[in-house]
Amino acid sequence: MKNLVILGSTGSIGRQTLDIVRAFPQEFKVIGLAAGHNTKLLSKQIQEFKPKHIYSLATTNLPTSEASFTSLSEMASIPEVDIVIVATTGSAGLIPTLNALKEGKSVALSNKEPIVMAGHLIKLYESLYGGHILPVDSEPSAIWQCIQGEDNEIRRLIITASGGPFREWDTSELDSVTPSQALNHPTWAMGEKITIDSATLMNKAFEVIESHWLFNVEWNSIKVMIHPQSTIHSMVEFQDGSVKAQLGPPDMRLPIQYALFYPNRLSNELIPKLDTNNVYSFDLKPLNPDRYPCFELALTTAKNGGTFPTILSSADEVAVNAFLKGKLSFTQIPNLIERVINEHQPSSGTDISEIIEADRWATKRSLQILEEYY
Repeated sequence: MKNLVILGSTGSIGRQTLDIVRAFPQEFKVIGLAAGHNTKLLSKQIQEFKPKHIYSLATTNLPTSEASFTSLSEMASIPEVDIVIVATTGSAGLIPTLNALKEGKSVALSNKEPIVMAGHLIKLYESLYGGHILPVDSEPSAIWQCIQGEDNEIRRLIITASGGPFREWDTSELDSVTPSQALNHPTWAMGEKITIDSATLMNKAFEVIESHWLFNVEWNSIKVMIHPQSTIHSMVEFQDGSVKAQLGPPDMRLPIQYALFYPNRLSNELIPKLDTNNVYSFDLKPLNPDRYPCFELALTTAKNGGTFPTILSSADEVAVNAFLKGKLSFTQIPNLIERVINEHQPSSGTDISEIIEADRWATKRSLQILEEYY
């Protein structure tokens, strides 16, 4: 039996992780649950799974429980825990991820921001302390699955993107995009932050950054193609030109289960299967970067290294939140992020304190610019 901590248990990934736990009650024990403000759902989860440790940003309306109120960073370090599922949003997952790796634990990582902010430190902690990152994000998971059993050199990674809800819109119409329109993703059901990032394609840039670190592949060997059906999740091309792809209906329970049971595959009726009675079409189109200014901005920033990727992630978090609250238009999201990046005086980012300070500065400066200019 594996002992789990789930950080972000009331979010989309957290809820689907608990679906897997319910399907295999003899395989997992939930030791800790952490959430944001959804105390109603967290209370139900606490009553069902009876964790020893709980955390919530809102402390009211939680049920009477013998569980200890434990911070995310401490929960990730509990000795009896085998796997820490990091399903938070934004920078909140960074320190718990590093703490878990430092204790030699496996981290099922769906939250992209930690590896965007500090990919070099995460890989360093893996090598120093023996912990492992288990990719949960669908596209990196697809790559991970494709390279199993392969000792051959990778020529290219090909990551697919749906293109978001506005892939067919005239770019002149994007100024008028509303939060409700941007949250209406054509194929995936996800949390608000990642859904907006998918509409701007910032999310896809984050996946390129994530894959660069996870699989040690050079930037120019990672390509993105538009695939509206979201059935091919990623592809790996080898030196002889052969391409392996991982396919499946767009459902996050498959990559979650794969990470939790790695390297084994178990039958689970909850996970939808490809229906061979249906006709499928697989469109693959080159990405037009002019439609998605966040994509090129993110990759250019990430390649600069140091604390620049931290600034990118932190400024994006503020910009997306401002858009959702109606304080920023859809097309102003990359503008705010770029202004913050251009003002940044970078450091090497070789120490976690530099990453934390860069995150603090970028968040503060983003809010100041938002107040002054938008």
